[in-house]
Amino acid sequence: MKPKYIISSCLVGVKCRYNATCSNTVNLVDMIDSGEAIPVCPEVIAGLPTPREPVEIQQTDDGLKVTSKEGNDYTQQFLYSAEEVLKICKENNITKAILQSRSPSCGFGKIYDGTFSGKLIDGNGVVADKLFKNGINVVTDEEFKK
Repeated sequence: MKPKYIISSCLVGVKCRYNATCSNTVNLVDMIDSGEAIPVCPEVIAGLPTPREPVEIQQTDDGLKVTSKEGNDYTQQFLYSAEEVLKICKENNITKAILQSRSPSCGFGKIYDGTFSGKLIDGNGVVADKLFKNGINVVTDEEFKK
């Protein structure tokens, strides 16, 4: 079977989230096992370690910045990973993505506001936004469960 989806690796048991955890979802693992989907972790693709500093997207006058609470800038890594994940989709003719909700990479529709206060705002993670703007049908793990 040719893959139709990419799925955030953390949703299929890979402990690649910033805090070295995962969110295992049985029906999504079955999609990987059957060859219907390819797992990807944009932050690992970007070369970031696991565990790593939590980061959020901040809107600035110069555009978006992806920074940690300590002020470390990861914007270039996130932009790079967005290009790489899009490339994976194109190479495999993938048109659908199931991504980790609220993530600065994968969140779609709602992300944290950049203040590290836990407040959600309307917006997309860097990778989710890139995929969506290039015709990939993006949903979060929470939406896919419905």
